[in-house]
Amino acid sequence: MHSPIQGTSRQDPSAAEPDAALTAELAPVVAGARRRALRDGDRQVDTAHLLHSLMESDPEVRAAFESGPRVARVLGYLVQRSIGYGLRWQGSVEDSGAVPLLGRPGWSPGALSAIEFARRRAFALRGQQVTGRDLLAALAADPRCRAVEVLRHAGVDPAALSDRLNEPSPQR
Repeated sequence: MHSPIQGTSRQDPSAAEPDAALTAELAPVVAGARRRALRDGDRQVDTAHLLHSLMESDPEVRAAFESGPRVARVLGYLVQRSIGYGLRWQGSVEDSGAVPLLGRPGWSPGALSAIEFARRRAFALRGQQVTGRDLLAALAADPRCRAVEVLRHAGVDPAALSDRLNEPSPQR
């Protein structure tokens, strides 16, 4: 993954658990991704599960795609994945090469890497917990993860999406 984050001298107390740094609004995203993985028969939450849950639940994430048709294409592709497209992924471990295959049970290495990237990004940029935009930026930044494969198949340029996400976010 390429990163706009160059490291920081501050200590982030939430680094221990993958979802400890997530905001209350992202807890349902992780829960949704876990449910989706279980329903799909996957042993691990992967980056495509995270993307699907983010797309369904976070309006700021959907706004990052700049058009309704793009959002519809990504969601349509994710639905296809959950009803059969993802069968070729079933039973395999998503390994984007970003972290060693040692990880946490129930999480693919790519998903762990995305959460860590999002945590570092959020802390470096704002000193705050992770938002949906941070997690989407992390997913778009890893060219070998399943979420990026989904984005490409849906006609979304992950690099352009990453550039948009690195612009200042809209105020809440």
